Amino acid sequence: MEPSVSIPLSSAPRRKTAEVHSLLEALISKREQEITEIEQMVERYERRLRLEEQAYRSMSTLRRMLSGKKPDHHLALEYIHYVKKPIEKARALRIEIAGYREMLNGSVPAVLPDLLP
Repeated sequence: MEPSVSIPLSSAPRRKTAEVHSLLEALISKREQEITEIEQMVERYERRLRLEEQAYRSMSTLRRMLSGKKPDHHLALEYIHYVKKPIEKARALRIEIAGYREMLNGSVPAVLPDLLP
C-alpha cells in the first residue's frame, strides 16, 4: 500500500498557474534584457561608424588618398551584420514577448515552448 498524500484539489491548479505566471514573467524580463543588449550593441556600432567617418573627414587630402576608405560592399556587409540582423532579432523577441503577455492576461492559453533556455 502506497502512502497517499492529500492535496486539496483547489490549491493544485492555483499553484500551477502561479508557477506558469512566474515563469512567463521571468521569460519576459529575460527577453526584454536581450532586446536592450541588442539595441546597445547597434548604438555602439553606429557611434563607432560616426567617429570613423568624422576622423576620415578631418584628415588632410594626402592622408585620405593614402589611407583609403572601406569599400561600399564592406560597409553594406557590416551594416547587415551589426544592424539589420540584430534589429530583426529584437523585433522577433518583441513579438515573442507580446505572445507571453497575452498568455499572462489570459486571452491566449498558456502553452510554453518545449525548449526553454
